[in-house]
Amino acid sequence: MPQGGVRAPDQVDRLPTFDHRMAAELWWVGAHGGAGETTLAGLDPAWRAASHAWPRVPGHHAPSRVVLTARSNVHGLRAAQSAATQWAAGLAPFVQLIGLVVVADAPGKMPRPIRELTHLVSGGVPRTWHVPWNEAWRLGEPTALDTAPRQVRRLVDDLNAVIRHGAPGTAN
Repeated sequence: MPQGGVRAPDQVDRLPTFDHRMAAELWWVGAHGGAGETTLAGLDPAWRAASHAWPRVPGHHAPSRVVLTARSNVHGLRAAQSAATQWAAGLAPFVQLIGLVVVADAPGKMPRPIRELTHLVSGGVPRTWHVPWNEAWRLGEPTALDTAPRQVRRLVDDLNAVIRHGAPGTAN
């Protein structure tokens, strides 16, 4: 939940707000360009990519459920940290932040400084999941849940549990 006393990031580091005509079951918000929100939104027809802005649906009384996405590099994680801070400062009261998905920016194990920064940023969001490098997605192959990596299928299962049952979810 947003908390009193959290200092908001500078205006230049904040995500903007964008009004949408229709609600979505789940919105994916990229903390920066190339964060993978469009690809991840393609995993379920009820999910939508909100690009790089907090989604607001005028006249819709329930907060929009949002998952932030960021690449596993310093730029991406700092952008996610700024977005999480903006949310925690109460500057997106129309959003229910479900968590953060860190999308691998390269194959293989993350370097220690990136793992440590991921751990730090994860402390500011309700949940964190990791999506491994997917060469097929890089090459532009269609997003399909049945061919997605195991971690992606678990992410989808976890998000569906959170959405439908209010379950606390488990981070991968």
